[in-house]
Amino acid sequence: MNVKLLLKTILMGAAAVSFLAAQQPAREPLPDMQSVASALGVTCEYCHAPRGASAAEAPAGPSHISVAKQMIAMTKDLNARVEAASGKAAGVATKVDCATCHRGVPIPKPLGDVLWDTTRTQGAAAAVTQYRDLRTRFFGKSAYDFSEQTLLTLSQRIANVRPDDAIAFAKLNLEFYPNSSASYQAVAFAYTRKVDDASAITALEKAVELDPGNNVARGQLEQLKSYQRRR
Repeated sequence: MNVKLLLKTILMGAAAVSFLAAQQPAREPLPDMQSVASALGVTCEYCHAPRGASAAEAPAGPSHISVAKQMIAMTKDLNARVEAASGKAAGVATKVDCATCHRGVPIPKPLGDVLWDTTRTQGAAAAVTQYRDLRTRFFGKSAYDFSEQTLLTLSQRIANVRPDDAIAFAKLNLEFYPNSSASYQAVAFAYTRKVDDASAITALEKAVELDPGNNVARGQLEQLKSYQRRR
């Protein structure tokens, strides 16, 4: 075969391949998967099964890879919406990424919701143990809010229907925030749901002692003393 003809054929083929490649839409680069794993506080095996793993070892429901792809697409859409809403260009507008929500945990639920789910399914004692464990592992990190307000809000939220659990959470809060007048108020309110006004009065007296300017607790104390009920 003529060498010149062969070279010409090869060059024409290469040009055709280049032309066809140019017609294909450019593939978007994958996100930095190490950053994704770090944002979720996981390793690669969370999504990618280790070599030799059987199909029976795969998680039930949608695979983590499937969920991750959808979440990455959602994040891209959110960033486009942020740019459109703010009128700022990419690189200027605040960027949404995995860490924005996950903050080092695979399932980014607020701590109060995590504890409430455990309380409903396993009881308050299990939730108290869970709180201590999470605080040991994550305190000082951005994963969960361990401020005074988290357990206080949970106690107030459930006091009417589960006063014993509300008392448990308020007293747990006092272990870490012993000068929390509001936590003693929460204890008192839960005791009134149990028609235990004597214990409620004791808690309110402590609340006022810790914060003499807490006029709400002072008013509750005076009112409760005036008509103290008996169980």
